[in-house]
Amino acid sequence: MRKFLSLTTLCSLLAVLLSGAVQAAGKCERLVATGNPEYPPYLWRDPQSPQHLIGANADLLTLIGEQLGVKIEIIYTGPWSRAQDEVRTGRVDLLAGAFLTLPRLEHMDYVHPAFFNTPSVVWVRKGQGFPYTGWDDLRGRVGGTLVHNSFGQHFDAFAKENLSLEEVPSLIQAFQKLLLGRTDYVVYERYPGVALANTQGMLESLETLEPPISSEGLYLTLSHDSACNDPWLRGQLAKKMTELTAAGLPETFLQRNLERWKTQQMQAAGVPPQEQEKSQ
Repeated sequence: MRKFLSLTTLCSLLAVLLSGAVQAAGKCERLVATGNPEYPPYLWRDPQSPQHLIGANADLLTLIGEQLGVKIEIIYTGPWSRAQDEVRTGRVDLLAGAFLTLPRLEHMDYVHPAFFNTPSVVWVRKGQGFPYTGWDDLRGRVGGTLVHNSFGQHFDAFAKENLSLEEVPSLIQAFQKLLLGRTDYVVYERYPGVALANTQGMLESLETLEPPISSEGLYLTLSHDSACNDPWLRGQLAKKMTELTAAGLPETFLQRNLERWKTQQMQAAGVPPQEQEKSQ
């Protein structure tokens, strides 16, 4: 009887060890992420490698991958609406920055905590604003926004019931329609809006209304249909995100990428290096 019990115990231990080995062998060594390509300083296309995205979000995700021993590649998959579809269907594992909404919760796991809080504002033609103190003042006007964009669950619900928002694939298109008088306002995040409008020479023709319509947390999300989505990965992502946000790394990356974006735009405009240094 003792030999039988001993053999049974040995077999049980062997099964546990083999199970652990299979799990370890199955752990993903590579993850693919994407995001909004019109989102500087958070994300934008790398001029040196347009199939990849760079920015503060990408730097943070790359560091998390290095600390976990998992290679994370942040790729360009098309406009923001397409990027969300790629993650929603599991063709891409991670979304490198998204506000929390109920529709996305149906397809993605959110990694807590948020790594940035991002204010979204109402953009109008300069000198042609309208009385604005809050959401109700947008009623009866035609606004613009991006396809599948969100500004937080509460504003999204209000907008769906009360506002007329025309969706376009890119922010540049939304601003162009605004400047042509085809819309009365555009709703978009403050900092990416400033960065992109400045690049296109539109910033002096635009202004924002106060207060912001919302200030939402920006999260990393993991597709429910990702082959790599397991309890180990979700736990490790949350652990590293908690550590890095507590250490202030996201803000450091944000400031670094504000300068990076600015330098790239000056280089693209042919500004001499000595003039670039003066503006630092």
